[in-house]
Amino acid sequence: MLTEPAPQTMRLSLTLTLLLLGAWGIPGGLGDRPPLTATAPQLDDEEKYSAHMPAHLRCDACRAVAYQMWQHLAKAEAKLHTRDSGGQQELSESVYTDILDRSCSQTWQGYGVREVNQVKRLTGPGLSKGPEPNISVMITGGPWPTRLSMTCLHYLGEFGEDQIYEAHQQGREALEALLCGGPQGACSEEAPVRKTEL
Repeated sequence: MLTEPAPQTMRLSLTLTLLLLGAWGIPGGLGDRPPLTATAPQLDDEEKYSAHMPAHLRCDACRAVAYQMWQHLAKAEAKLHTRDSGGQQELSESVYTDILDRSCSQTWQGYGVREVNQVKRLTGPGLSKGPEPNISVMITGGPWPTRLSMTCLHYLGEFGEDQIYEAHQQGREALEALLCGGPQGACSEEAPVRKTEL
């Protein structure tokens, strides 16, 4: 047995249909906007298979490592800081050594690669730089967490925990300058590509 829809239901669905159709025909309505599209970055063989961080992503990797070291140390210092302490307290050597080791052995899950304006960039916490695209695809997992961990351990070995902690105490920018700046730093225009890593 078929029943006719109630007149109120017909009016509501007719009104909704006309509104939707009208939005497509109105200038500035839904029909004038280009569709948003995004594709995953096309990774070359080095980006897919190399055990080391590709040279064009080393500056981003260094900045990510500096951010994570700073973040871990700042959280530990905040736990020491109480209202009665009267100021920021320093971490002991054994504590900051342990914290820096843990910052390198973390999962690095928030990081990955995406393509912005046809340039592949490492993205994640501490790396936002400039305007963000409306839509993009980020490739996470795979070799990126291991590469970031290796990069972090490399900087621990190169500079040592004491020097890194001293730079941290001067602020995030000072820590990033220590790890990534200078004529041989990863963010230097003249940063050499290490042939042994390729």
